[in-house]
Amino acid sequence: MAQEIILASGSPHRRMLLRNAGLEFSAQKPDIDERAVEAALAGSGATPEDVAAVLAEAKAIAVSERHPAALVIGSDQTLSLGDELFHKPADMEAARRQLLRLSGRTHQLSSAVVLVGEGKAVWRHTSVAHMTMRKLDPAAVGRYLSDVGEAALGSVGSYQIEGRGIRLFEKIEGDFFTIVGLPLLPLFAALHDRGAIDG
Repeated sequence: MAQEIILASGSPHRRMLLRNAGLEFSAQKPDIDERAVEAALAGSGATPEDVAAVLAEAKAIAVSERHPAALVIGSDQTLSLGDELFHKPADMEAARRQLLRLSGRTHQLSSAVVLVGEGKAVWRHTSVAHMTMRKLDPAAVGRYLSDVGEAALGSVGSYQIEGRGIRLFEKIEGDFFTIVGLPLLPLFAALHDRGAIDG
């Protein structure tokens, strides 16, 4: 009997990506305080990639402790501009400030994915994408937010690259799955290597 696979995430985007790829899995939202995990890393010299990896592992371990026989997928993404880490905007004004801060600059998306079994990480991977946003004036930001509405609050950086957010960018270096927050190619290679999936 194949090992049960659980996605440790409440993200509809990650669930959709795995479903579209034909993976059989269930999903559970992990019960962790992500900001508390980040705060514990403050001053440690942790990079944005490190933060994403630690959060991904913490999510997967939290679910694995309830389902030790399952193979649990944990994933997380950070957006950084230099040393500054961004989070999902709390409201439309915060989204406006984020977009103006990112305007005309190159920021980094670090997407980490981990596999956990019996409460221990058995595989880890982090991919990075570099995103260069067009120079946006306040009026352009206002029009964009008016067009996308509350959807801007669902993603760090206040954009979804798979929708109207693509129009904000002049250059992207990195693969699509890293940008949307779940590096599928290395994940499926690891699942194949472990015999967790066929074909």
